[in-house]
Amino acid sequence: MTDPDPFRVIFVCTGNICRSPMAEVVLRAVAARHGLDSSMVSTSAGTGDWHVGERADERTIDALSRRGFDGSLHRAKQFTAASFADNDLIVALDRTHERILRAWARTDDDEGKVTLLRAFDPHASSMDVPDPYYAGAEMFDSVLAMIETATRGLFSQLEPAVRASHSSPRAMRGPEQEELL
Repeated sequence: MTDPDPFRVIFVCTGNICRSPMAEVVLRAVAARHGLDSSMVSTSAGTGDWHVGERADERTIDALSRRGFDGSLHRAKQFTAASFADNDLIVALDRTHERILRAWARTDDDEGKVTLLRAFDPHASSMDVPDPYYAGAEMFDSVLAMIETATRGLFSQLEPAVRASHSSPRAMRGPEQEELL
């Protein structure tokens, strides 16, 4: 029996150099910390093509580094129609991105994959993660803190289903069933 395909999450912001790379890196690290790095794939993209191929904004990389994450390998890409089929969950960083993604969806299934990141933060006062691009380092740190909180909430929602779908039948047996083998 082969392992099922990993659960694929893509985070989407405007240019894919600030917010969505942060979320991608954070989810990847959280999944790895819980032993699900091969069962959950985290990527990101932008609604625009201005920065395709570029590294994340240096302030993004610095903010991630200050919190123990590595964003140095990120290269910006643009969300495309194929991104709907390639991903199980599409996470928008603000309501503008959510509207754009829903408008681009070709089917109800595609539209149903779209959600907002801050919907997974029960204490969020706004559903939008603010864009730190025109601000200083402190704003990048603040935005990363929002993203970390919401991403941990997202992971806690996904973990049981991902773990169940990627567990072997042996791992799913109880101790009394093991004795019968």
